[in-house]
Amino acid sequence: MERLPGFRDFYPEPLPHSDAWSADARQFIFGKWRETARRYGFREYDGPPLEPLELFTTKSGDEIIGQLYNFTDKGDRTVALRPEITPTLARMAAAHERNYKKPIKWFAIPQLFRYERQQKGRLREHFQFNADIIGETNPAADAELIALLIDTLRSFGLTEKDFVIRLSSRNAWQEFYQGKRKSEEYRSDEAYAFFQIIDKLERTSPEENEKKLKTFGFSLADVNQFIKSGKPTAELESILQNLAARGLRNFVKVDYHVIRGLAYYTGVVFEAFDAKGEFRAIAGGGRYDNLVKLISGGKVDLPALGFGMGDVVLLELLKARGLLPKFDANVDVFILIEDEKLRPQSLKLVQDLRTAGFAVEYSLTPAKPDKQFKRTQELKANFTAKIENDSNVKVRNLKTREEKSIASTEAAALLRQLA
Repeated sequence: MERLPGFRDFYPEPLPHSDAWSADARQFIFGKWRETARRYGFREYDGPPLEPLELFTTKSGDEIIGQLYNFTDKGDRTVALRPEITPTLARMAAAHERNYKKPIKWFAIPQLFRYERQQKGRLREHFQFNADIIGETNPAADAELIALLIDTLRSFGLTEKDFVIRLSSRNAWQEFYQGKRKSEEYRSDEAYAFFQIIDKLERTSPEENEKKLKTFGFSLADVNQFIKSGKPTAELESILQNLAARGLRNFVKVDYHVIRGLAYYTGVVFEAFDAKGEFRAIAGGGRYDNLVKLISGGKVDLPALGFGMGDVVLLELLKARGLLPKFDANVDVFILIEDEKLRPQSLKLVQDLRTAGFAVEYSLTPAKPDKQFKRTQELKANFTAKIENDSNVKVRNLKTREEKSIASTEAAALLRQLA
């Protein structure tokens, strides 16, 4: 029986074939995400993978339904597997924002689902690092979030030669749009359609862009000139100065090509790209000051901003740059049981060492010494240990080949000293 298209099986290393996905690599990525978020003072949250369909249509409109796994459940409720977690975050924050001091700094690592065409860097499920700040309007919060994004990528060994944060502003585009159409009444639906054209500008032919822009009274030359100028707004300049003070300015450039196609963004937006342009966007996000109010039906009004970083593109980038570590079995000690009469004492040693924090393996059933030692090599254990009598243990360092006989009660201390 085959797995569903666009979904993944994760295997422990060594992988059975080159197309298999590594559970060890996934945990490595999760660990870096969690550790960097912790250093920035973010707390982890999560929500249910199944939500009311209305939660997502409220945020994105009915057009999102075609991209979802949605159905009517046995309770006759219209539900969907989450395609993103930001609406869940907005729901949770609105429900209990009085219980948390502002700004709220939360992160999550959800598995997300979208029923869409598979392509390089995009599957029908993926894991994503989401980090959000709720309850702060000052651009210092935007700078803090972008710094977290930079340091998260740096934690994997990526440098300013490997990636760049392209920084932009919906406010800047809003002013450009209204400035050109000052004689006409502003309509948000028309502005959003214009923003959609800008969002796809680099992926559409100049002729098609010119034709689409003309319907709004713009020329491609006007748009390209605005982008080329790259003049930062006051809010962007504040963010750049903040990042410069941290020594992170070289990771960021103002690029008005970035506008982020989702309608709910209200201010600063940004995307992370690999410097060579070989992959899809590594991460993206921005400010969405109206979402909590929208999701809560106007009951709670909190500014917010966040970003998401998927595991699929990130993993491709780390592989391409040779930055994934070698994932071994990570066994500290293999307990050799050459005399079955000593199995009870050996099991006691196994348990004592595991209780002391060591990763310990042994042969579950009787096996010849050479077979046990072969298994030791397969697992790439650092040490072997075997009971010599009721009170003594012989420990061998497999790297140095040194051996030492000690009391079994001292085995954990010795291994900790040699590790």
